[in-house]
Amino acid sequence: MAAIIVVGTQWGDEGKGKIVDIYAGEADIIARFQGGNNAGHTLVVKGEQTILHLIPSGILHGGKTCILGNGMVINPKVLIQELDELDERRLLPADTKLFISNNAHIIMPYHMRVDLAREALRGGAKIGTTGRGIGPAYEDKISRAGIRLCDLLDDQVFRTKLGKNVEEKNFYLTEFCKEEPVDGEAIYREYTAYADRLRQYAADTSVIIDEGVKAGKHILFEGAQGCHLDIDHGTFPFVTSSNTVAGSACCGSGIGPTRIDGVIGICKAYTTRVGSGPFVTELADEIGETIQNVGHEFGATTGRKRRCGWLDMVLVRHSVRVSGITGIALTKLDVLTGINPLKICVGYTTDHEAFTDLVPSNPMTFEQCRPVYEELEGWADDIRGIRNFNDLPGAVKRYVARLEELAGVPVILTSTGPDRDETITAYSPFTNS
Repeated sequence: MAAIIVVGTQWGDEGKGKIVDIYAGEADIIARFQGGNNAGHTLVVKGEQTILHLIPSGILHGGKTCILGNGMVINPKVLIQELDELDERRLLPADTKLFISNNAHIIMPYHMRVDLAREALRGGAKIGTTGRGIGPAYEDKISRAGIRLCDLLDDQVFRTKLGKNVEEKNFYLTEFCKEEPVDGEAIYREYTAYADRLRQYAADTSVIIDEGVKAGKHILFEGAQGCHLDIDHGTFPFVTSSNTVAGSACCGSGIGPTRIDGVIGICKAYTTRVGSGPFVTELADEIGETIQNVGHEFGATTGRKRRCGWLDMVLVRHSVRVSGITGIALTKLDVLTGINPLKICVGYTTDHEAFTDLVPSNPMTFEQCRPVYEELEGWADDIRGIRNFNDLPGAVKRYVARLEELAGVPVILTSTGPDRDETITAYSPFTNS
């Protein structure tokens, strides 16, 4: 038995969907532990692309148990649409089981309305929210006003909580945001229908995971976004509204930390960021545009163009520390083909101090940081689809070796293309072989 956590080491969009899909082939249980449909995991299997926003990436494998954990906030409309689309495309294996934690919180229409209205009020100080209602849903969770799946499934509880929440949100929308109110009765009718669809999936998923541990099952915990979007450890305030670091897997799924055997950090061979916030290695030139185009760097959820830059190892080392990463899965290495020389950021400097292992918590300081670069030789040979590390050009091997040295942990998987099979695997985190 092994329990492995997968997290992003940057600002999300590192290619977690593909890596989770690969490791799900070995896992028995795949559990998503935080976030909502503000994340999108893209999988390419035999040339066919699938984008999942809520359902764990392991759903495409047969014979698996997939879990939406208590740490998530779930939009039932989006979840049902996702299930229906997978079913229409015949991508839901009959022997795969899906469970949703009774304690997972539900995103309501007023959460999305508040999210968009609040962002509009910020004007030029926007934080780049996706407008999916994620933040307001987590706010209600923390203030103990949120509606959980178990509440949605109990008509009396749902009616009572909904009525109180609609009254409060409408006051905020109309009086502060100067927006139109939401219709509580319409929400009730819509969400009652969702409850009927989702009732079959509701469960105490912490118990399911515990039973899996006791039975010697392989368990994979799937995170969304990246460590530097973590509400506590990320580049606040340009972050998401949940904890994205590896420790969140325990809280967000109901498993004790002593059960965890390893943490895999997904690292893109360069750095990208969606939305606002400091970005020390950002490239506003032809190289950045080339990376953006070749890497198809558009948000899977929003479609927004991603900002691109050189690999920032200060970010990665920070993530290794706060998430206890034991191995790195390196993605999109093939995108760098043809760029020479390559640069890796090994530190930051300001007029007053230097940083090598941590990202400044003060956003004003972070804005002032300048990158300290090392140059490495690039490569011209096409590496797409190579499956043996020894077949890679020497310059590629040196790039990977330097990344390992700077991160302080080994690269255990290297992606050389978007398809599931375009991968070099050093060893499995489940078996260490």
